[in-house]
Amino acid sequence: MLHHELAILRRQVGRPHLNDADRVFLAAASRLLAHRRWSLFIVRPETLLRWHRKLVARHWTYAHRSPGRPPIDPEVRALIIRLASENLRWGYLRITGEMAGLGISVAATTVRRVLQKAGLDPNGGRYSLCWRDFVRAQARTILATDFFTVDTVSLRRLYVLFFVEIDTRRVHLAGVTSHPTGPWVTQQARNLVMSLGHALSVRRVLIRDRDAKFSGAFDEVFRSEGLRIVRTPVRAPRANAFAERFVGTIRRECLDWILILGRRHLEGILREYIDHYNAHRPHRGLGLRVPEAQPAEFPSASRHIHRRDRLGGLIHEYHLAA
Repeated sequence: MLHHELAILRRQVGRPHLNDADRVFLAAASRLLAHRRWSLFIVRPETLLRWHRKLVARHWTYAHRSPGRPPIDPEVRALIIRLASENLRWGYLRITGEMAGLGISVAATTVRRVLQKAGLDPNGGRYSLCWRDFVRAQARTILATDFFTVDTVSLRRLYVLFFVEIDTRRVHLAGVTSHPTGPWVTQQARNLVMSLGHALSVRRVLIRDRDAKFSGAFDEVFRSEGLRIVRTPVRAPRANAFAERFVGTIRRECLDWILILGRRHLEGILREYIDHYNAHRPHRGLGLRVPEAQPAEFPSASRHIHRRDRLGGLIHEYHLAA
């Protein structure tokens, strides 16, 4: 009667939908019943055997990795691309050695493959020297000088001689005079050499324009210290761009807002502004750092900020309270 009832159900019901739990139960039950009883199941014996084989295989399958090399760590890949982007002259072997120094073991062929997939030349041919990079690389050896003029209240014209260190943007006020003769300019050069002392030994080039006030004696002062004199082309202020930029800055931030009474008045204003320029004012060309920056100390207990007025309140400086 049971066999006949199952035959009736098979004629009326389509293919049954079984889940994994049903398959596991029926496969396990098939091992408990004799083969002559397998006709009671709603599936064929071959299906029960296949389910049982899959159950055994799933039980005894161990975790394993796919064949071939393991994929490279995304952090290592990002570091390879970063080193190649920040050091355009480095080839893949140089990058491999740098990573070995960081304790990261990676094959040179892997580094080359990562660079190629990122669209970067693995042989270090990504760098071409431009004028800006050349100047930045040589900035530590360059010193520039120039004049600018200031008119007093009485329409008397004063001449200001200054020097600027290209790498640090540090400015040195040489002197102020109403009659900039060759001997006066030469004496200011001697004074600068004495004040800088050993710090001048790292300089190799002095940039100046073709002004007649820079005499041969002036050049000889710096040649004796090992500097080479480079004269800018005629009417080419961009050739001495760092000095010209300082002139524009001091005019916009200071001189355009003050009436100058005389030479001593101008000297006092210039010295105070240059002290602010060197010791407090951030510079975009230095990554918003200060030429004479000191290590910052941030007190944990107090966050009070004090303001210091310079040039009668024309310029404000802010400092953390001690």
